[in-house]
Amino acid sequence: MPRFDVTIAGELNLDLILYGLPEQLEPERELLADRMMLTLGSSSAIVAHNLSALGSRVGFQSRIGVDPLGTIALERLQQGGVDVSNVRRLSGSATTGLTVILHHQQWRNILTYAGTIFELSWDDLDLNYLADSRHFHLSSYYLQRNLRPRVCELFQFLKSKGLTISLDTNDDPDDTWEGGLEEVLHYVDVFLPNEREACKAARTENLEEAIRKLSTIAPLVVVKLGKKGAIAQHGTEHYASPSHEIVPVDTVGAGDSFDAGFLHEYVRGSDLPNCLASGNRAGALSTTRPGGTEAFRDSEHRQHFLRDHAI
Repeated sequence: MPRFDVTIAGELNLDLILYGLPEQLEPERELLADRMMLTLGSSSAIVAHNLSALGSRVGFQSRIGVDPLGTIALERLQQGGVDVSNVRRLSGSATTGLTVILHHQQWRNILTYAGTIFELSWDDLDLNYLADSRHFHLSSYYLQRNLRPRVCELFQFLKSKGLTISLDTNDDPDDTWEGGLEEVLHYVDVFLPNEREACKAARTENLEEAIRKLSTIAPLVVVKLGKKGAIAQHGTEHYASPSHEIVPVDTVGAGDSFDAGFLHEYVRGSDLPNCLASGNRAGALSTTRPGGTEAFRDSEHRQHFLRDHAI
């Protein structure tokens, strides 16, 4: 029996979310927010935290700074039940990263100081720790700048140990969608992009064409469609799952929460309709509180929501 259901290696930082700002941000003006939330951020950490809250055994590896932001981020992840014994805290010029999110009615600005996010490298990883699991997940492919040249090697090693692998690229800040992604996808069992990311990765503006192309490389392609739910392509089989009709507080981390819900069922051998439904339910839950993990941290609220929206 492996120690973990899912292991994750990736970035760990906080999100500072500001609400109520003007739609137009004028230069040289002091613009006032009416609310704020400092919460656990980073796609990798959100997936890890929310998987653990759902009941999966999760091991997490990262590299952060010896600074107050790193301390808070590590504590939040640990409080969520994630094993953080192999997170490295290193002093140096780079401190723990921070993402500032300017939340508007229909859109948001996402401003990130990378800090130690870019610094996680092959030498930071304990491969035996990561392999002591049923499944490995990687988020934020384009933010893993030091690790990215050896992701194929990492995936090959983990596959040799019998793990299944999932990947959510998240956005590419450079918007080139290069960096060996197609080669990496050959080692991926579950690819978890949103609609825009799927089209960018496949280099087409047509989603159906993107899914057809990607599904010839990765055996299972799951595309998150926000309010329209999610769809999956597995060989010639196509599945669709509707979203839950709720009024969101905000959608920060909803895609990462979908990943957590989907993978929680996937590693247990559930069929694809149940995996999709679990992903949509977890994504909807995350939108009921500010940030990507606050709805999962509130155990009473989480249990009540999951019970009322049972698969």
